[in-house]
Amino acid sequence: MKPLFLALFFVVATVNAQFTNVMISNQNVPNEPSIVIDPNNTNTVFAGANSNNYYVSNDGGVTWSHGLLSSTYGVWSDPSLLVDNVGNLYYFHLSYPNASPTDTDDWIDRIVCQKSTDTGVTFNNGTYFGLSPSGLKDQDKQWAQIDRTNGNIYATWTEFDTYNDPSPSCKSRILFTKSVDSGATWSAPKKINEVDGDCIDEDLTVEGAVPTVGPNGEVYVAWAGPAGIVFNKSIDAGNTWLSNNILIDTMPTGWDYSIPGIDRCNGLPILDCDISGGAYNGTLYVNWTDQRNGANDTDVWLKKSTDGGNTWSNIIRVNDDAPGKHQFLTWMDIDQTNGYIYIVFYDRRNHNDNNTDVYLARSTDGGNTFQNILISESPFLPTSNVFFGDYTNIAVHNGVIRPIWNRVHNGNSSIWTALIEDSNIVATDDYFNANFELNQNYPNPAKDETYISFKLKNNKKVSLEIYNTLGEKKAVIFTKKQFTYGKHIIKIPLSKNKLTQGIYFYRMQIGKQVVSKKMIIK
Repeated sequence: MKPLFLALFFVVATVNAQFTNVMISNQNVPNEPSIVIDPNNTNTVFAGANSNNYYVSNDGGVTWSHGLLSSTYGVWSDPSLLVDNVGNLYYFHLSYPNASPTDTDDWIDRIVCQKSTDTGVTFNNGTYFGLSPSGLKDQDKQWAQIDRTNGNIYATWTEFDTYNDPSPSCKSRILFTKSVDSGATWSAPKKINEVDGDCIDEDLTVEGAVPTVGPNGEVYVAWAGPAGIVFNKSIDAGNTWLSNNILIDTMPTGWDYSIPGIDRCNGLPILDCDISGGAYNGTLYVNWTDQRNGANDTDVWLKKSTDGGNTWSNIIRVNDDAPGKHQFLTWMDIDQTNGYIYIVFYDRRNHNDNNTDVYLARSTDGGNTFQNILISESPFLPTSNVFFGDYTNIAVHNGVIRPIWNRVHNGNSSIWTALIEDSNIVATDDYFNANFELNQNYPNPAKDETYISFKLKNNKKVSLEIYNTLGEKKAVIFTKKQFTYGKHIIKIPLSKNKLTQGIYFYRMQIGKQVVSKKMIIK
């Protein structure tokens, strides 16, 4: 059965970023960054980047110090950061023991957790998990989460029998561990996937396991692999798990795909749970990207569950642009003080080449609608000979929003953040809405005809188009038609425009500014 798609609506976009960008670092060829805000003090922000970089800001991300992590277990990529209830920082990373960074004959044999109790000034040597009895299996792509009610730390990752081994007997699996003593020790790993993957590090490999914690201490995990995006859960702090994984999405084109100018790209899922105590408390959200609309049209998607992951919603398209552009490498975080959802991703909607921007999508209504906002101050042009990394990241707390991304331009790699406060997003939205007003169509739902009205503050050339929930253009009402200052009402005959029963979105564009609204035909 072809899946039903829901789309985003009420979206405002502009080509001018409204938020200050800060370069965190361009030293040591940083990429694949991670970021976390100390919930005890939002002026304290930590970041990490490949292969062993860490960064500390004590002024909310305005200025940063830079250090290099070291451990006798080895430090090798994939930073994942946590801050506990008393401000301790945990930096999880891969290990590359007994090898130089150019030695490809060794293996990544464990996951290391290094802890700082002095706000990132110093780190201990670390503890580790995932070391197999033989010591010869590869461990990769770990992510961790903390239960703030009891301090438990949960981690999930992929174990390969042998990384990149094409033999049918070589398998990959998703493992889980926990620490109940602030990272000092870790439980024996548990396998939580039902269907194993191969070891090629492509679509048929199980990867991207991201844990999150529910409002009653539930542990939830989602990942991608040969069965699509799947889900497992534990209601006893990770001691027992469902024997059968729950399908979230078939992910028809897989999680591994190509983006021009990027040496590799993935659409691995990100899982989070609203534990804010608000209207959407307990709702699970999974966010990913894929190319189900074509190899030249990568999109950002969302599904949600309101019953603990047993069932999942129809798919929601997060990016609001017309079809035919790439949005990729997404990450999501929830502000647990109010339940707002924030998603960061790379975006090429404003360009006809490989120039790339960074966008933020924001939802205040449980993921039903999203506002898209350009947050990078200028585009960059990546090249495939410079490693771009597999992730962006974002941290949010109490209205403080700190995305992080890699910028590869002219062959140089640097990592950046934007200084965003949620109150300023609202002000920005009001500013753009003041330039012109697009009203809800009437009647809505409509049967034979409907009317769309808008108001201009200046003489402008206006385009009006109608899309279905797949993002496909179904009708062009007019393109760059000149209108005068004031209010205008447009009659839309539905049958004449071949608009049948269903859900649509009418999209008005003036210059680079775009507003979309939902329309129902009965």
